[in-house]
Amino acid sequence: MLAVVSPVAGRSLAVSDVPDPVFAKGLVGPGLAIAPHPGTQCALAPVSGKLVKLLPHAYVILTKSGRGVLVHLGIDTVHMNGDGFEMHVAENDEVVAGDDIVTWNPAYVEVSDHSALCAVVVLDCDPRNVRYHVVDAEVEINQLLFDVDA
Repeated sequence: MLAVVSPVAGRSLAVSDVPDPVFAKGLVGPGLAIAPHPGTQCALAPVSGKLVKLLPHAYVILTKSGRGVLVHLGIDTVHMNGDGFEMHVAENDEVVAGDDIVTWNPAYVEVSDHSALCAVVVLDCDPRNVRYHVVDAEVEINQLLFDVDA
């Protein structure tokens, strides 16, 4: 069983509520979205593993069981070219769930004309293998969002 915790504090939503059709239709994978609280936050690792992809606005952690978990901080934030994001780790680092990954400010993202909704999804996963714990609820950073059969 793989436990996935919230990388940010905010309100959890179904991933279908993300204003991006790739996430909303589940093409990337099943998971949740978080409408983050305003103010500067440090986005955490939602699982332990190897940081196989790190961009200022998104990261993927590959677990020892071979599951990839993507955190995407905001929608279309790739167009911000890293502005407003401070990375604390490097690609290929080993991380533990709860480790600091990226500091960012959701309000700054929104002022930059982007959505601050964060997608937290499991890549290449059958949605039937995911059990959600908090949908449409306030979540704290590092709180269990969902678990996945390994």
